[in-house]
Amino acid sequence: MQQLEISPDIDFRSETYKDAYSRVNAIVIEGEQEAFENYNRLAELLPDVQEQLIGLAKMENRHKKGFQACGKNLAVMPDMEFSQRFFADLHRNFQDAAAQGKIVTCLLIQSLIIECFAISAYNIYIPVADDFARKITEGVVKDEYMHLNFGEEWLKANFETAKAELEVANKENLPIVWRMLNEVADDARVLGMEREALVEDFMISYGEALSNIGFSTRDIMRMSAYGLAA
Repeated sequence: MQQLEISPDIDFRSETYKDAYSRVNAIVIEGEQEAFENYNRLAELLPDVQEQLIGLAKMENRHKKGFQACGKNLAVMPDMEFSQRFFADLHRNFQDAAAQGKIVTCLLIQSLIIECFAISAYNIYIPVADDFARKITEGVVKDEYMHLNFGEEWLKANFETAKAELEVANKENLPIVWRMLNEVADDARVLGMEREALVEDFMISYGEALSNIGFSTRDIMRMSAYGLAA
């Protein structure tokens, strides 16, 4: 029962915990479903790397099944209606960009914003997770770094032509992330995850990704500030 020693104040079977978990678990399931659909759509837009993108999509589908098992382990029914509303803005923006052939915007939304959001949430969750969910999440987060790396490498290779569109897409989509973080903050706290830690981890992951692509420190500070809620 090592995990209970790490998190002595958390009762994984309490009604309060399970209520919050129903929404947080739904968010990660929906996030993996969105990623599955988005990578399959990107595979259509980028035929040169289609096989690689289909492989990433399949990985996300496995992650979804793992998180569904986490909910079943705690006898929690995920609130999928909530999670679909939660992702609605990013979902719509990705679909609109894909319809217009805006590959750069699609990659920023999926391979940077959603992956960094997932990585930060999983990193903060692992130390406070129940034993079953911790093992699942540790496996998932290793894969997510690979997915983040795909987007970074493609955008880095196309940085000069992608830069202007990246800045516009960042301005349109980053404020959505801050709203999402605020919306989930109370439920996350019940699970032992503090909003400040989630924000900090996301900003570090996202800033590092922008740096790896080719943005300057000044650019990153300016871009990371869009829509940041106090």
